[in-house]
Parts: sequence; C-alpha cells; structure tokens
Amino acid sequence: MSQLSRDLAAGMDRRRVLGGLALGLGGVLAGCGSRAGAQGGATACVATPTEIKGPFPADGSNGGARPINVLNLGGVARRDIRTGFAGMEGRAEGVPLELELELVGSGCGTLPGHAIYLWQNDAAGEYSLYSLTETNYLRGLQPAGADGRVRFTSIVPGCYGGRYPHCHFEVFESPEAAIGGAAPLLVSQLAFPAAECSAIYRDDARYGDSLRNLERLPIGRDFVFGDSDAAGQQRQTVKLSGDPAQGYRGMARVTLA
Repeated sequence: MSQLSRDLAAGMDRRRVLGGLALGLGGVLAGCGSRAGAQGGATACVATPTEIKGPFPADGSNGGARPINVLNLGGVARRDIRTGFAGMEGRAEGVPLELELELVGSGCGTLPGHAIYLWQNDAAGEYSLYSLTETNYLRGLQPAGADGRVRFTSIVPGCYGGRYPHCHFEVFESPEAAIGGAAPLLVSQLAFPAAECSAIYRDDARYGDSLRNLERLPIGRDFVFGDSDAAGQQRQTVKLSGDPAQGYRGMARVTLA
C-alpha cells in the first residue's frame, strides 16, 4: 500500500468520526476551533484546526499486538531529530531546517511547559519505522520554553505522491504527559510553502520526484489543507527564510482552542 493510500484511509476513518460528532455538536465545534470557526474568526489567534494523525505517528496509537511507540524510548526528548536514537542508527539527509513553533492559547498567551511531538517524512518521502524499519529519525519531543516556543533541527521534507509537503505534530500538556501516554490536546499538520519547496526540489537529487509530485498537487487540492480557505492555509503554512545552499529557518504559530 502506498503512502497516499495509507494517508487517505486514515483520513476517511477520522472524517467519519468527526462527521458524526459534528451532527450533535456543530455549534460547539464552530466556537472551539473547527474550520468553520477558524475561517470566520477575526481574532489574532485563531485555533489551529485538528487534522488527521495519519498512519505513521509511532506514538502508540497504531493498534495491533505490538503498536510502535517512540514516546516511551529514552532520548525522544531532543531538539535535533535528524538522526536515529535509542540504539537505532541512520541520518536524514536534506536541506537543513531550523523550525520554531510558537505555542499559544486562544487569547494569544504563551504556553510554556507544554510539549510538541513532531514527525515528518524524509527527502525521499519515506517515514522512519514504517517504510524505513531500521531507523527512527525525524521524530522528536520538545517542551516549550518560557517564551512558549518549541525548536527542532530537521530537514525540509520531500513531497511524496498524493500529498502536499507537510509535517505532523501533537501538542501535550507537558513532556511527562506525552511520555506517560496521555491524550494529546491537539493533533494537526503544517504545510511548507510551494515556492521555497520548488527551489529546493528542482536542484537537489536527494528529493527524487518531489518537484513532479508538488507540481501535480498544489495545496488547494491536498485532502488535508484543501478544505480550508486561503487565510486558513496561510496560518497552517510554515514561513521559511533562507536558501537551498545554506538551509532555512521556519516559523509557525500553533494555537490551542
């Protein structure tokens, strides 16, 4: 089964559940960070919408007799996620990315002490522990500092067939909550800007078919980001500064309802 097929299957299951909830709680959801609320709100800190977790979270929620869970491994709390950890080797090659996520509440107040677990595919569009069973790179947990910011050293992800360039994340009340198996406060995804991704993919052989895949699927056709308006898509897109030769700095705001 392809990466896209797995993503779509996970998305359909989640959307069926959300659809049922919406029938009974439509008014509540609209006021608590659903897409309708996000697109219609005029406040400075619009709640980041919930998105599908996808089939490759490695957070213990996969099901089966032996679910994959990196959150209970020593070393998962780390800033640099480019290498394997907890006895696993491997290093993700690609254009360097220093990613900074500002974590705030609906009133725009920072949320120090909360934590983000982030995972993404590599330059070739593969996810560790699934298609790449020998490594667990590009996964890590970080607490927000006193400024409410979480920082990861990573790479710009590739674009695999059927999905726009993105990364996944979960927000927890604390690192201890994440490691202890508590439910996340938010599950969502962030997009990466097409112009910068195109510049990277065009000349870097490590990214394989990423440019072709991106040209076939703009953000408006992606099944995760495509159902939001332009303003909503912009809020969910990492702002990049830099260049393919030296690497990029990325910034985005994550807002809890």
